[in-house]
Amino acid sequence: MTHVTAMLEAYPKDLGGVDRGKLAACIAACFECAQTCTACADACLSEDMVAQLTKCIRTNLDCADLCEATGRVLSRHTGYDANITLSAVQACWMACKACADECERHASMHEHCRICAEACRRCEAACSELVDALG
Repeated sequence: MTHVTAMLEAYPKDLGGVDRGKLAACIAACFECAQTCTACADACLSEDMVAQLTKCIRTNLDCADLCEATGRVLSRHTGYDANITLSAVQACWMACKACADECERHASMHEHCRICAEACRRCEAACSELVDALG
């Protein structure tokens, strides 16, 4: 059992019928993606062709920030506001798609971009599944 799952299980109130498995998967994917995007942006800054990676760096950092914020929003349940949660997950979903698309453009030249694109696609899928579950 992951810490994310354990914390969801330990929550003293009902989670309002939200699928705990999809919620846990999305929280974990958000935090993993945030870390991976931050590391990818840093790796891009170390590349000799850094000027050609400006958009990638910006997209990495935007995605990392949105994933981090979404993971935190999804981790809070007291006073739950479905509209805010849904909006956060949708924004994260869009950021992950944009970041994966951008990193895939560089993946054949930079291994860190390939890895980042994979993490973004996993988070994109987890967000999509959670949006569907939230209805």
